[in-house]
Amino acid sequence: MAKGVKRKPSFDPAQLALHLGVPERASSDGALAMLPRQTASAVANVLKGEPRNRFEVAGAMSALMDEDVSKLMLDAYASEARDAHRISFDRFLALVAATGRFDVLRQLVRLIGCDLLVGEEAFLARIGDLEARKRSIDSELRALKSVAEPMAREGGQK
Repeated sequence: MAKGVKRKPSFDPAQLALHLGVPERASSDGALAMLPRQTASAVANVLKGEPRNRFEVAGAMSALMDEDVSKLMLDAYASEARDAHRISFDRFLALVAATGRFDVLRQLVRLIGCDLLVGEEAFLARIGDLEARKRSIDSELRALKSVAEPMAREGGQK
C-alpha cells in the first residue's frame, strides 16, 4: 500500500445497524479467513467510540477479569497489522462488558450465523416464541375440532 494511503478497516461500523433477516452460517472454505483482522478492527472501533481513554478501559477489563490488561495490550489488539497479538475470546468479551458495545459483538457473531440478545431482548424473543407456539396449537385444535365426532360411550351416553 502506498505511503499516506489509509486502508479501509476490516470491521465496517456502518453495518452495525443492519440486522436484516437470519444471519447466514459461515460454511464455505475461507469464510472466516478475515476474522482475525475483523476482530482487531472491531476492537479499534470499540476503543475509538469509547469516551474513556485506553488506560481506563484496560483498568475496567482488569477489574472484571481479575488479571492485568494494559493499555499497550489494547493497542496491540486494535492493530490489524499485528498478527502476533490477537485478542483472546475471554478478553474480547471483557472488552464488550467493560464498554457495553454489544452491537460490535452482535456483528461479529453474525459472521458465523448467530445473533445476540442483550438483557430484556431475551424476554421479547421468548414471548414471540410462545405466541408462535400458541398460534400453532390453536390452529391444530381448530383443525381437530372441525373433524372430531362426539364419542359414543357404552350405555348410550355421548
